[in-house]
Amino acid sequence: MHRLLYASLFSVVFTHTSTQAAELSVDLGEQSKGWSTAELLALPQMREIRIPADVSYKRAMSYKAIPVAVLLKSVKPDEHIQAIAADGFAAELPAASLLENKGARAWLAIEEPNQPWPALNKNGESAGPFYLVWENPKAGNIGPEQWPFQLATLRRLPPVAERFPALLPAADASAEVNSGFAQFQKNCMACHRLNKAGDSQFGPDLNLPHNPTEYFKPEFLSRYIRDPQSMRHWPQGKMPAFSEASISDAELNQLLAYLSHMAGRKTQ
Repeated sequence: MHRLLYASLFSVVFTHTSTQAAELSVDLGEQSKGWSTAELLALPQMREIRIPADVSYKRAMSYKAIPVAVLLKSVKPDEHIQAIAADGFAAELPAASLLENKGARAWLAIEEPNQPWPALNKNGESAGPFYLVWENPKAGNIGPEQWPFQLATLRRLPPVAERFPALLPAADASAEVNSGFAQFQKNCMACHRLNKAGDSQFGPDLNLPHNPTEYFKPEFLSRYIRDPQSMRHWPQGKMPAFSEASISDAELNQLLAYLSHMAGRKTQ
């Protein structure tokens, strides 16, 4: 999945020890609230769910969870939600997918302090205290970058194109380039900026000073995205592998077309 060790852009209450619960910030503009672990577990919509193929743990997992839609009651399907992890990973999500109660369904998994989940890394950190997981993700074409763990904040924001015009392709860009922009938002923006535009605090900028299409041959860039370790053996590398189940060959070509297009649209 995404990073295992990737600071939020705004104040977040985020404490988690064996004796102290955490708090999730839900910022919907006029309606903002901090939800404690106890408050979330006490909601009547809380269920025990099983995720057969958990993206982070790479196996079946069971969680106490609530539908994410419960926290987004004032949000409309055509709006946009950003899910921010404690380390700055920032997933961009269309609200419609989070509000769906059929097909792919989003759940907020809640870790109880006295029943911690398995560790994800050598520091002993788990995917908790809050983790956005999906039932039947294939039904909604949900990618691995849309499973943010160590979740700290959900906030309603304008769409990416409105917030960051420096990411936009030219007005006369091809359909493939525009589709690639959508793939960039889904698969890359959680970790990377481009033209210094974006909210993520982890990965390098993909256009400044140089775009990867300027120093990678196309076939090698594709291979690098599919399996970074196959191109550069780097045990400390955090770039995940993007399989065909995550992004198809056609979608990958769209992404590369967008990146190549944006190499000619650098900001100063």
